[in-house]
Amino acid sequence: MTGPLAGIRVLDLSRVLAGPSATQLLGDLGAEVIKIEHPERGDDTRGWGPPYVETADDAPSDLSAYFCAANRNKQSVALDIARPEGQRIARELAATSDVVVENFKVGGLAKFGLAYDDLKDSLPALIYCSITGFGQTGPYRHAAGYDYTVQGMGGIMSLTGEPEGEPMKVGVAIADLMCGMYAATAILAALRHRDATGEGQHIDLGLLDTQVAWLANQGLNYLTTGTPPPRHGNEHPNIVPYKTMPCRDGHLIVAAGNDAQFQRLCAVLDRPDLAEDARFATNRARVENRATLYPILDNLMRERDLDTWVRALTDRGIPCGPVNTLDRVFADPQVQHRGMQLTMDAPGTETGQLDLLANPIGFSATPVSYRSVPPRLGEHTEAVLRDALALDDAAIDRLHKNGVISR
Repeated sequence: MTGPLAGIRVLDLSRVLAGPSATQLLGDLGAEVIKIEHPERGDDTRGWGPPYVETADDAPSDLSAYFCAANRNKQSVALDIARPEGQRIARELAATSDVVVENFKVGGLAKFGLAYDDLKDSLPALIYCSITGFGQTGPYRHAAGYDYTVQGMGGIMSLTGEPEGEPMKVGVAIADLMCGMYAATAILAALRHRDATGEGQHIDLGLLDTQVAWLANQGLNYLTTGTPPPRHGNEHPNIVPYKTMPCRDGHLIVAAGNDAQFQRLCAVLDRPDLAEDARFATNRARVENRATLYPILDNLMRERDLDTWVRALTDRGIPCGPVNTLDRVFADPQVQHRGMQLTMDAPGTETGQLDLLANPIGFSATPVSYRSVPPRLGEHTEAVLRDALALDDAAIDRLHKNGVISR
């Protein structure tokens, strides 16, 4: 096994997206990830389709595209932790692990003897990361939290969408994904602390907390003024011109972040007079007069097609980019050069291969590794029990007969 986290074992008791995205990142960095799933249902997202990855024998697939987005580099163990024997096995796996990640409701794992308080005394070096909707404390701690509702409660929807339209969620589950990023970062910091002191710890992460944390400049705009920022659609609250503009055959983002760039933009548009107009000469003036300037720019941009504008503006050093549909994204030469579409061998699938999104991290010494495609439910149950817990054939057969595991 390669990567900076080689030798680290993660017991993944999470499902859906926030936890799995964090553990996939750890797996990409070289950690061994053991994913515990219900023997019959598996991770909820296995059924979140279509589309599904088609199997070679036309059998029903448990690999939805959604599941595949967050579960490579993992071993699937189909284990029923509602059964006492399943709980015992899970505790034994935790004892062999460096990290446990879970996203049960607050107190949900205590009834199985798998909460942090159940493990910390016997496993003082264990790093235990809990991801919930609202964290382990506070008035909402027992409530279920979902990405969509947290986007609303955490303010990002109030900032997203057209000024006169309805609040709009982000097109992917960004609250979940950002929480996963914070979780992975926290786990890495806790590993560093453990390596220095031998001490493990409990990491408490809530979707709402992380959503509020990445309000970034808009959050500070409110805290500085006391006034909730309005929605600006595809415009920037503090920079003009900085928005999506209509072209003859698509849309172009123009991000002229300073006065010199605006002057060059006006030259490309054959309207140098706009840069000399006192209403538009400085960014402060352009922000104040955006309602006057933007219709002028939009009408000029409609005169040419998208790719013509991209070439013309790029040649003059004006930040810009097309609003791409996903077919254009994966055909983009920069995206292709950076290898962001990953193709892995996937025996048992219809094509024998699986296309995934690559990890964007580039290391010079310890590169990201792609060792295994997202697993079928229970694909590694027997192998993990043999390797990690040294169970023999008789013990594994008994567990299967008793319904504790599935194969």
